[in-house]
Amino acid sequence: MEFDASVLLQRTDDLKLIDMGRKDLMTFHCEQCSSVLGDSLGVCGELKCVNSIMCYKVTNDVIVSDEVESGQEGELSQCLYSSLTCSGCQSVVGAIIHSAPHHLEMVRSIFLLQKDNIRCYILNNSQMVRASELTFDLKPVGDSIKEMKRQLQAQVDLMSRIRKRLSKMSVASDTD
Repeated sequence: MEFDASVLLQRTDDLKLIDMGRKDLMTFHCEQCSSVLGDSLGVCGELKCVNSIMCYKVTNDVIVSDEVESGQEGELSQCLYSSLTCSGCQSVVGAIIHSAPHHLEMVRSIFLLQKDNIRCYILNNSQMVRASELTFDLKPVGDSIKEMKRQLQAQVDLMSRIRKRLSKMSVASDTD
């Protein structure tokens, strides 16, 4: 799909399931009116049990309902949440959970965009696809943190060795 002054020119629905990495930048659009709801830089994962993209930020076109609802059945049972609606067409595009049982506590205060109500415009190939055709699994943060700690420790060790050399050089120059 291409855009010309925010008008849709072409639609492509024949893409295969794609695993989204950070290199695939995209914008998220309302299925009904194509308002921009967010982008891939705000994605923090996928909650498969409710078929939603987890985002820590969305655009101002996403309206959080003032009404708090109580989930009665399914995965959102025992949850208190507010609906997310599109400001362009007023259709429900997701939810934000305020209170949840233990198995959903990690998604409290995270915007959950329902994949069935979202289309994605992939910037590097200029195509519009259904969000339900994509996966938004991200690498576990723990592995990245371990690698960063390892790199940081290596830098600290290097600085320590340099400090010792400088100290020895300073002592040697003082005795001369």
